[in-house]
Amino acid sequence: MFNIVLYAPEIPANTGNIGRTCVLTGSRLHLVEPLGFSLDSRMLRRAGLGYWQNLDVTRYAGWDEFLRQNGLAGGGGTAPSEGDGATPEGAPRLHLLTKKARRTYAESTYRDGDFLVFGSESTGIPEEVLAAHPASCERIPMLPDAASLANRDAWAAHEASLGDAAASAGAGASPLMRQDICGNFVNVDDWRISALNLSNAVAVVLYEALRQTGFAGMGDGA
Repeated sequence: MFNIVLYAPEIPANTGNIGRTCVLTGSRLHLVEPLGFSLDSRMLRRAGLGYWQNLDVTRYAGWDEFLRQNGLAGGGGTAPSEGDGATPEGAPRLHLLTKKARRTYAESTYRDGDFLVFGSESTGIPEEVLAAHPASCERIPMLPDAASLANRDAWAAHEASLGDAAASAGAGASPLMRQDICGNFVNVDDWRISALNLSNAVAVVLYEALRQTGFAGMGDGA
């Protein structure tokens, strides 16, 4: 059984979709506060449909509480490089999914009980958490905007106009992040527009972990 960890999720529909995926794969869901919504949210329940009541879900007041309750405090749970022996054989490990990583998720080895950690839609996993577990950081490869979006210049112009309008209204300088119609956030400073929705990212990594561990119907694993 794998553990999906959402650190400060902001969009209820994403969490609802992820909860449904967890139920259908026998995974546990861990929600680390602060949450950007109430667990009674109609959007959360709608996305989770009737699955939410069958979900194994735990809520934590913060990251430290999550680590403590799952026996990961004190540096435990770091995913080791091959053969370095940093984590006892069979112990669960952290996999921190972030764009700020060199190793991809597909280059990692997964085992039952591991924790797959995903950050908030707007800011990802906090820098201090990544710095505390550098060997556990992994990314999902994606094409750059220039290769994936023919209209990236139009996107950038649209975002700039929103920033100018906010400044004219006295709201201050153009914000770093703007939310698009799919619930993703666009960083207008680095011209990085294309990104997976959080629920899609979770599914990509979780199913690779399931494949490696011989999930029903997926063969005997890697």
